[in-house]
Amino acid sequence: MASLVPPPRSSSESDDRAQWYARELDWETAGTSPVRLLTGLRFDVLDLPGAAGHAALRRVGRTGPVAVAGRRMRLLVAAGSAEELPGLLDWLEWGGIALDLSAFGVGGHITAPVPPGGAAGPPGAASWLRPPGSRQEVELSLPALGGLGSRGGDAPDLVRLVDAAATECHRARLAHARERLWTHRPTGQPLAFS
Repeated sequence: MASLVPPPRSSSESDDRAQWYARELDWETAGTSPVRLLTGLRFDVLDLPGAAGHAALRRVGRTGPVAVAGRRMRLLVAAGSAEELPGLLDWLEWGGIALDLSAFGVGGHITAPVPPGGAAGPPGAASWLRPPGSRQEVELSLPALGGLGSRGGDAPDLVRLVDAAATECHRARLAHARERLWTHRPTGQPLAFS
């Protein structure tokens, strides 16, 4: 019977991946299986459910690089943005509302997606939805407050991106709650209308 567990990655494959990120983008990595991209140095990451992320991307158009891992989406933003997220959510009047939206900054990491053009990993493995371009392109495309990171190009500022992400996370939460309500509605009890 064939095993459903993929074979362990070779250290050579992991070394190649880490070297690609260091050479092509000047991004710091850690670990070997899996290779992790360190956040808070060259970029931070907004992490949200994939469905909410796709809806947010439709609203804002172009962004910086975007990775997916399982059912999560990770939007790369300018370094320092993770520290701004709580205050920004308050300012946008999302403070105090439970959102499945978080940020990774200094001391954090994400699993390194397979570099663009590499062989795809197993289902659910980290991959690029919008891969990074050259080192210079990445720096210019990262959304930031007040345009600090989005110097030119079509990248949205951080405020617009966070507002779209928060809106879509809230919509997804409400849709899930509505679905649970209708799924668990007692049968045999008539609906009351006034």
